[in-house]
Amino acid sequence: MAEPASASPMPEGVTDPNYKPQPGRLGNLTVSQQHALETFKKELQAEGHYVPERMDDAMLLRFLRARKFDVAKSKAMLLAAEQWRKDFGVDDIVKNFDFKEKEEVDKYYPQCYHKIDKDGRPVYIERLGKLDIKALYSVTTMDRQVKRLVYEYEKFLTDRLPACSKAVGHPVETSCTILDLKGVSVTSFWKVKDYVSQASSIGQNYYPETMGKFYIINSPWGFSTVWNAIKVWLDEVTVSKIDILGSNYLDKVLLQIPPENLPKDLGGKCECPGGCSLSDAGPWNPQ
Repeated sequence: MAEPASASPMPEGVTDPNYKPQPGRLGNLTVSQQHALETFKKELQAEGHYVPERMDDAMLLRFLRARKFDVAKSKAMLLAAEQWRKDFGVDDIVKNFDFKEKEEVDKYYPQCYHKIDKDGRPVYIERLGKLDIKALYSVTTMDRQVKRLVYEYEKFLTDRLPACSKAVGHPVETSCTILDLKGVSVTSFWKVKDYVSQASSIGQNYYPETMGKFYIINSPWGFSTVWNAIKVWLDEVTVSKIDILGSNYLDKVLLQIPPENLPKDLGGKCECPGGCSLSDAGPWNPQ
């Protein structure tokens, strides 16, 4: 039986002949989903909330998918995100935020985007096990860490995803995350739980549907207790995208990330000059 045709045309710029959009995305919308998208956009325009330079169809669909295509709930979510953008000063952060302490912070809590996975998604790597909370907060503050997170989310949407989409010839809308817990202690985790909880809530509420795959690697003994505490901050869809792996993670991770794109100290083959975590290597930053 032939697949039903999508109610929306394929997005512009697709050059990959094998690209098949996932359900609920441009090029693979049911009639009711297409109708929800049109209604959503019209209502935002009529009420003066529509920001054309940011609210393209792909962005509106992220909010619709997050609320199962319920237009009223999606609109409430998007308007709450818009209010948060004003209150938090997101536009000002994008223009003026300068994370001068990046190299110092990298020593005590490495976080970076580094190359792409096999689906063209930017790979985001965070080393919670290297966290030194006392040293970290001697060179930065939690407030600046959260601003940096928001700055990187915005750059992810405006720079990284478009560059990845162009490089692979089809829309890329999500990231592939590796959270490395090697050497993490449960006590050090509890010290950053406020930041982690704030970070996960910003991601879920204001940048929905941007997580594609999430690997938690080197999870220590006893992590299941911590995981049960973290899970309550996350919705079911998010939890379903997370793989919790111990020290034998490499085979699973390499199914998703080519070895030449994975840093050597995580078992891959990449050795960026000056270190992978400060290189910002990827299609968004041609070397």
